[in-house]
Amino acid sequence: MSDRSVTVIGLGPMGQAMIRTFLGAGVEVTVWNRSLEKADAMVELGATRAATVAEALDANELIVVSLTDYAAMFDVLGPVPDRLAGKVFANLSSDSPANTRDAGAWVRARGGAFLAGGVMAQSDGLANPESYVFFAGPPTVFEKHRDLLQVLGAPEYLGDDEGLAQLYYQAVLAIFNPLLLGFEQALAMIERSGETIERFLPYAQRSMGQLDGVYTGFAAAAQAGGWGDAANLRMMAAGARHVIETGEAVGVDTALAETVHGYWQQAIAASERRGHPVPTFALMRGDQP
Repeated sequence: MSDRSVTVIGLGPMGQAMIRTFLGAGVEVTVWNRSLEKADAMVELGATRAATVAEALDANELIVVSLTDYAAMFDVLGPVPDRLAGKVFANLSSDSPANTRDAGAWVRARGGAFLAGGVMAQSDGLANPESYVFFAGPPTVFEKHRDLLQVLGAPEYLGDDEGLAQLYYQAVLAIFNPLLLGFEQALAMIERSGETIERFLPYAQRSMGQLDGVYTGFAAAAQAGGWGDAANLRMMAAGARHVIETGEAVGVDTALAETVHGYWQQAIAASERRGHPVPTFALMRGDQP
């Protein structure tokens, strides 16, 4: 065990990317995975394979976990509770804030320390200067292992409540996932209309690359209750309807656009009932219309 060594449990796309990144930074890496062939590939790159989970935990103080969800962590670590004491588990898997807090309590009850994380990068983009990782957990534990953890991306430490790492991570994905699907719908509309994606791409990049002001404006509006008066709501609903009509005309799946349109329609209906504008943010927040 050295100051520049780590164990990685879970060798999916993100776990493998973490191992490559650690090895590229000169970090000694011990790996364990249920399927042996994935571990074989990492050994060829210079990692050390642990034959068992217990051996993987014994190899290092810092254990980076990259699994499907937190339930998988319990499946892996549950059979070896006596090996958790004195170890620091940085779980970078995705899950809910509540499950994250439960996992932290579970690890601490067995003598280990716990950090939660959310990796804001694609598996092939960890080395990208723009990638970063949310972390939350005991500040002293985080600071002790900051140098190793920051190899994976710029650390954004949010505090000792480990649930915050997943709250922020999932909130960013709440923006990204619909944006990604919306982009794919736009590409489908272009292609099915006989235009080329290559010709359209620069315009998509231009519009999607100038969102800082939009985010700032909508955040300020949300703090004031939400964006949009009655005229704005009608304008947005009409625009969303036109997206649906354009997609339907060329045979593109418009379910996402219909969901978006439904929010504007709900806001208009709620505004008419109440006699004053009810922004979509109020609906998202769960206000009763």
